[in-house]
Amino acid sequence: MHTNNTAREPQEPDAIGDFWDQRYAGNETLWSGQPNATLVSETRELRPGRALDVGCGEGADALWLVAQGWHVTALDVSRVALERAARQAELAGAAIVGGAVRWLHAGLVEAALPAASFDLVSAQYPALLRTDENIAERALLAAVAPGGVLLIVHHPTPTAEEATAHGFDPDLYVSPAHVAALLDDDWRIDVNETRPRHVATGAGAHHTEDVVVRARRLR
Repeated sequence: MHTNNTAREPQEPDAIGDFWDQRYAGNETLWSGQPNATLVSETRELRPGRALDVGCGEGADALWLVAQGWHVTALDVSRVALERAARQAELAGAAIVGGAVRWLHAGLVEAALPAASFDLVSAQYPALLRTDENIAERALLAAVAPGGVLLIVHHPTPTAEEATAHGFDPDLYVSPAHVAALLDDDWRIDVNETRPRHVATGAGAHHTEDVVVRARRLR
């Protein structure tokens, strides 16, 4: 899920789902329909297991993971997005025989997922609200099983002018740096960098860089 928009996103959980439903409903498709390139490059060599796709949107990442043999829990706050994702899964048919997907209408924190239950937790451009207690960040970390991988990807922090133009306050949202700052000796950071991004279609196509954090939970 992305935060690039021209109307300020609400901060109350009940209103956030309505906001994203309206945004998806206003577009026949919102994203490119292709799995995020960083997800593909950073997970292709992993042994398939249980994956959590945070803010799955229209389902391209989840369906790619399933096609690789992963069993995926794909969550999003938008029912419209999840309905589109489920339709894409039906259309994919035999292409996703290797794994399975569960679509979950919930935010990350509200989902209250079992702790340490996923071999991969992927958060691609998530719109996770920050709190003084780092609740969302800790929910991401808690979901990863020992030996599992956390992958969080986001756009670089916008300038003040860019943020104002899009009605977006980056201080309200979790960034990869916020997550990386909480990683202790139980984790090994394998990637923490900004890299070029090349996407030709979809609402995020104007972004040219990604911030990528990939870490493995050691215990």
